[in-house]
Amino acid sequence: MITSITSDMDGTLLNEHQEVSEANKKAILDAQNQGVEFIVATGRSYEEARYVLKDAGISCDIICVNGAEVRNKDGEIIHQAGIPSAHAKEIAAALNDTGIYFEVYTDKGTYTENYEMGIELIVDIFTTANPGVTETQVRQAARERFEKGHIKLVEDYGALFNDESQLVYKFLVFSFEAEQLKAANEKLKAIDGIAVSSSGKENLEVNSIDAQKGVALQKLLKDKGLSPEQAMAMGDNLNDLSMMKVAGRPVAMGNALDEIKEFCTFQTASNREDGVAKAIREALQTLVK
Repeated sequence: MITSITSDMDGTLLNEHQEVSEANKKAILDAQNQGVEFIVATGRSYEEARYVLKDAGISCDIICVNGAEVRNKDGEIIHQAGIPSAHAKEIAAALNDTGIYFEVYTDKGTYTENYEMGIELIVDIFTTANPGVTETQVRQAARERFEKGHIKLVEDYGALFNDESQLVYKFLVFSFEAEQLKAANEKLKAIDGIAVSSSGKENLEVNSIDAQKGVALQKLLKDKGLSPEQAMAMGDNLNDLSMMKVAGRPVAMGNALDEIKEFCTFQTASNREDGVAKAIREALQTLVK
């Protein structure tokens, strides 16, 4: 029987309009009404995740920033796994050596030194999750991210790393040049205590080794007294793999990377076809007592 359901957001729970479809919403609420715990696990910050879920009328625990932060239904922080300042400076120096663009996520917000490159990064993530959507639609969604205040422009990241009141959660790295991404990845491999994953074709995500979706999910399930073997996890990209390894029922989206599909025991429809709703309905019909 399934006692918990965890879903990624971009490319999974959200459709091509970056919204939770009515079918997905209804399936989630039905699952919750049957006593099944629903959890969101995303690379997004809490604010970026919360406003979408609030619009859909969904209340749940959220694993944010790939597991660097976990918030309960009331928005209270119940777990953090940040990058120490010394490590953050080392990561930034390695990335700066390659000249690659990156953003910094902290417990106080998301920051960029370059507005236009920030737009390009979000366009890449949205396009990877929704390849059939027009560039105009994607760029509009990306600009809304800035306009709603979910990312802040700063002159120098150094001030963040020296600010003891802020905890660094994640570096989101972006480049259209495969060789530049490869060079950045190689430099990052030399740094201990970090985990490198991806949520798009042209990006890398750098977190503490303790800040992975799977690590956070395992801890959250333990705290709630829920069994990993009775957990379902749905996703589409490499930063979802760690939580799929935790769940007894890993489900790949129809639009997932081949590597994700090869690992998962189950597969559902794409995020544009209410794949989350279909996976939940199947699980509820066959596995929930």
